[in-house]
Amino acid sequence: MYRPGPSAQTPVMPHHPTPTSAPGQETAVAQPDQQPRKQRGGRNLQAAIGVGVGLGAVIVASLFVVKVLFLFVVAAAVLVGVWELTSRLAERKEISTPLVPLLVGSLAMLGAGYWAGPEWAAAALALTGLAVMVWRMGQPPENYLRDITAGIFTAFYVPFLATFVVMMLAADDGPRRILLFLIVTICSDTGAYAVGYKFGKNKLAPTISPGKTREGLAGGIGLSMIAGALLMQYVIDDGTWWQGLILGACAAVTATLGDLAESMIKRDLGIKDMGTLLPGHGGIMDRLDSLLPTAPVVWLLLAAFVGS
Repeated sequence: MYRPGPSAQTPVMPHHPTPTSAPGQETAVAQPDQQPRKQRGGRNLQAAIGVGVGLGAVIVASLFVVKVLFLFVVAAAVLVGVWELTSRLAERKEISTPLVPLLVGSLAMLGAGYWAGPEWAAAALALTGLAVMVWRMGQPPENYLRDITAGIFTAFYVPFLATFVVMMLAADDGPRRILLFLIVTICSDTGAYAVGYKFGKNKLAPTISPGKTREGLAGGIGLSMIAGALLMQYVIDDGTWWQGLILGACAAVTATLGDLAESMIKRDLGIKDMGTLLPGHGGIMDRLDSLLPTAPVVWLLLAAFVGS
């Protein structure tokens, strides 16, 4: 029987000379490649700030120069938002939502809300839903219920909720009401981010949005209440500070719920952003997520406190 010899039993290891260094010098250690740190959330902070400043300038200019111009700003945002949402539904879930009746119905709801009031806006929503059902009949019946459900949801979620913004605008002091609405919502987001980043420990909804904390929610509510109290007292005619505290607290809660709802939609679709139109922010819907559900709450409270 053949038995392997020593050379076959013991593998010969190749010799690698040990690097040496001159006396008094340390051996150089290879450093890992230096990679630039990513921004929080992977977003471009400079682009986000630039876009935010630009949007703010457009809003202020349209509000306080000729306020009806702001109606066109809202209409443009709504139309793009409807397109973004229906496009993502088609791409990720193969849901065929009738886009034409949604776009026409969006304009009808906004115009009715601004010039005729909430009853006409609700009627426009109902007619839009009917138009979605009829328009979808031009395709095969498979998934008919799924498609019209998504279409009616889109009509409610984007243009109908945005109608409360233009109804605030229609008041005599409309620009100041819009300013209040925007500031308390922004303060909710800002306070939640700042306090959550510094002190956040207890997750608010870890399965939906892991970055949100209960401490951040408290910070958002607090800052929004302060802003609401100051603006109601000094900006809104016949408003008082305690009304602003209530309005700010309610706005912060609805803004947070709106953000969570948008996160649920995006998780279900398996996407990070609804679009790429706004560098550093994502899409239009990624900026409307907290504003849309807050609009009817602020409109209702302002109507109850100081009239419509």
